[in-house]
Parts: sequence; C-alpha cells; structure tokens
Amino acid sequence: MNIDKFKNYLISEEKSEATVERYMRDVTAYIKWLDGREMSKELMIRYKAELESKYEAASVNTMLSSLNSYFDYIGHPEYKVRNLKIQKSTYIEPKRELTKEEYEQLLKTAYDMGKHRIYYIMQTICSCGIRVSELKFITVEAIKRGVAYVSNKGKSRRVFIPNALSKLLQQYINLKKITSGMIFITRTGMPIDRSNIWAEMKRLCAKAGVLASKVFPHNLRHLFAQMYYKIHQDVVRLADILGHSSVNTTRIYTAESGEIHYKRIQILGLVFDFKCRNTT
Repeated sequence: MNIDKFKNYLISEEKSEATVERYMRDVTAYIKWLDGREMSKELMIRYKAELESKYEAASVNTMLSSLNSYFDYIGHPEYKVRNLKIQKSTYIEPKRELTKEEYEQLLKTAYDMGKHRIYYIMQTICSCGIRVSELKFITVEAIKRGVAYVSNKGKSRRVFIPNALSKLLQQYINLKKITSGMIFITRTGMPIDRSNIWAEMKRLCAKAGVLASKVFPHNLRHLFAQMYYKIHQDVVRLADILGHSSVNTTRIYTAESGEIHYKRIQILGLVFDFKCRNTT
C-alpha cells in the first residue's frame, strides 16, 4: 500500500512536521501489522485491542486518531473505530503541585534576597486564597477592618484577612509609608501587573530549589484551597470563599497528586496473607 500520497496530503494541509511524522509512523505500523491482509473494520477492532494491551489509553487514542484520518483520506470511513474512554483524572501531576514546604522555601528565599514586595504578595494571595486580579482590593483600610470587599466577574464577596497577615502587612505599609488605598502598586500608582508577579516568582525558583513548573501565582490559590479542604472538609464553604459559582470548579482546586492517593490506599489494611499450612 502506497502511503506517500497521504504524506503529501498532510503536508498540503499544513500539518506540522511532528504531526506528519506521527501520522506516517502510526499508519506504517498498522500496514505492517496487516501483513498483506485486506483492511476491514473487523481487523481494525482487533488491532485496537492489541494496542490497548500494550499502551496507555491516551497513547492508543493518539494512534487511532492517525488511522481514522487515514481511513477518511482513502475513502473508507467505515473502517474507523472509536477512541477509548478515559476517566477524567482527579490527580495533579507532582511536578505541578506546590507543597506547603516549597511555598515556605520560596518565602524564605524572597526574604533572604530582600525581595520584600513579592514576599508579602505571595503570603497575601496564599493566606487569603484570592486571585492576582483581586490584590487591588487589599488596601490599608481593608487591613484595619480585617476584611476586603472584592468585586470580580460581576460578583461581590468578602475576603477575610487573617490576623497574622494583617500584622505582617502592617510592616510593609510602614516600610513603604502607605497611608491609604491599595498596598501593592507600581511606581505610577497602578495595580501591580500579573506578569510582573509571575516573573518575580520565577526568579526565586532556582535559589529556592523549587521546580519552576510549580511556581506561578495561581498555584498559591490552589495551595490555599488544598490546605483549607484538608482541615475543614467543606467544599461548599470553600467555593464561597474562593468566589466560585460551581462546586465542580472548586473540586479541581482540591485535587491532590496521585502519589498522595497511592499512599492512602497502602494503609487501608484490606490485604490478608494467610500462609498455606502443610497438611498430613
């Protein structure tokens, strides 16, 4: 079977070089597996089963996508098969999950480097669970009240400021001689930009010994959610605190790494090993 025309077709469709290479590899492997047999839906189902026994579901679906595109190209869509159904993961990849210990190390690094602004910003986001865009509502007045009134996405909510954070931010207010209004601002008096916060956090990574893939502002909000849920186990109240309209959104924030789930099932005590007894 000549598949050069299929390759030319993919190139004409402006597929990337990597995509063309993948499609050709998957189609070539299938043709080799056929070993001269005529293509059919039945054989394709058998091939799919073999792939499923050898590879992870996501990889199998990638291969099936290549083959289904090929079947469309040659005018035989009846050979196409459905992708495997993959249960939506509730786990966070370890390389994306910021731990409390890593957060503390980032803070220590910022403090030791004299990076006062990012030191206080990270603690404000993480201890209040707010979005970066909501930092502008953390004002001198809010610190005195112990609560900030946040308006975001057409909704308003109260954000309670922990006493420990209020005391900490008062240090920054005194340091910067801020008398009223927003605490975290640029030299021109505008709210600090998200990209600036992101860049400042990234610069701490290497010295703090924390993977850069874990360090970005929104992950501080995730850490707040995880810690709150771990202690209180109340996803409905957490949704209110975070300003979520749907509890389903909040559940994403409370997801943990697969490693944590793995450790939990090890201590369930549901495996019993009754040694075989010799009988006489």
